[in-house]
Amino acid sequence: MISPDIAAMPQASALGGIDQSEPMLPMELLELELSLEGYAGGDAGFCEAVRRAAERSGGELLFDLPAAGLVQDCRRIAVLRIPAGAQEMRVVLALLDDNGTEIRMQAPDEETAPLVRFADAFIELLERI
Repeated sequence: MISPDIAAMPQASALGGIDQSEPMLPMELLELELSLEGYAGGDAGFCEAVRRAAERSGGELLFDLPAAGLVQDCRRIAVLRIPAGAQEMRVVLALLDDNGTEIRMQAPDEETAPLVRFADAFIELLERI
């Protein structure tokens, strides 16, 4: 389910950026969320479902971690890097709800900015290896 607050909130830049003035969800995010509609539930399947969806979109799963109060109504967060054009990539988040039954996609915002900065550093480290 797409978070209803996404369109109203400014989006943080990351890896090729998400346009701060972009009022609606990027098409890439919508397509990615639609590909997760068949998710069967549970923590164990979350990572694999998100990984497959990211790969189908030409992106990759960077990492996932417990939400631990980072985002409301969220048990786990997966950080993905997906194409945002011909040469650009963007960071997006896949959030597993508290019940462990539904995945929603979210563009980074002020609340998740530290996580996105960590993702940027993680990618930079991987590129140097």
